[in-house]
Amino acid sequence: MIPFVKAHACGNDFLLIEEQYAGEGRAAITRQLCDRNTGIGADGVEWVDLRGDEVRAVLSNADGSIAEISGNGTRCVAAWLAHERQAESFAIKTGAGTRQCRVLSHQGPSFQVETDMGVPDVAAMQVGQYQGVRVSMGNPHFVIFVDGFPQDWAAIGASLTNDAAFPNGSNIEFVRIVGTNAIEFRIYERGAGPTLSSGTGSCASAVAAIFARQMPQQLRVASQGGEQTVRWQQEVSLTGPAELIARGEAWL
Repeated sequence: MIPFVKAHACGNDFLLIEEQYAGEGRAAITRQLCDRNTGIGADGVEWVDLRGDEVRAVLSNADGSIAEISGNGTRCVAAWLAHERQAESFAIKTGAGTRQCRVLSHQGPSFQVETDMGVPDVAAMQVGQYQGVRVSMGNPHFVIFVDGFPQDWAAIGASLTNDAAFPNGSNIEFVRIVGTNAIEFRIYERGAGPTLSSGTGSCASAVAAIFARQMPQQLRVASQGGEQTVRWQQEVSLTGPAELIARGEAWL
């Protein structure tokens, strides 16, 4: 039996499990638990090590692969810790570095969290027929600006995520400008496929819009699952909701 907590951030859902239960079969366990028909169902598992002074979170995508970081997943971990420890600030070590999370408000199982997301690496890039912006938030993103979302955006994302231009694969975002300080995006996540939201995807989309389209330094970023706020002033700050859904035990 593996105890878990399930949480979501703008519909991007995760299982939060203590690292001690990972064992050598981490990838297989992740695939089994994330299956939406025969498992619990999730976009990924945050394996959380609580044994040291600094909390450590390792993200496994739904396909079992390891990712450097999830902004939404990290925020879910922060919400879980805030609930368990009755604290408001946490340093969470990820594969992309340590991220500081601050709980701004909460009501019951719902939390509003601000996360320091680090300094992005950004450049214009051409991949095949697609002109876009490459952004690293500690994990790789390729942002394509569109006037309207292509009907087959998910298929395009699937074709690009493992393109030779991306040695370690890439998350693919399609971004539409909807106002002077607002954008909307769709994402095909490396290792998970289309998801309702992404924290690092929100950051990458905003950074690309500020870099390439001269938008303001603070943007509202909407996805299919909800809205987050991104501010870029050298470092990137991400603010958005996280909600604890359930806790339980899973048979393996």
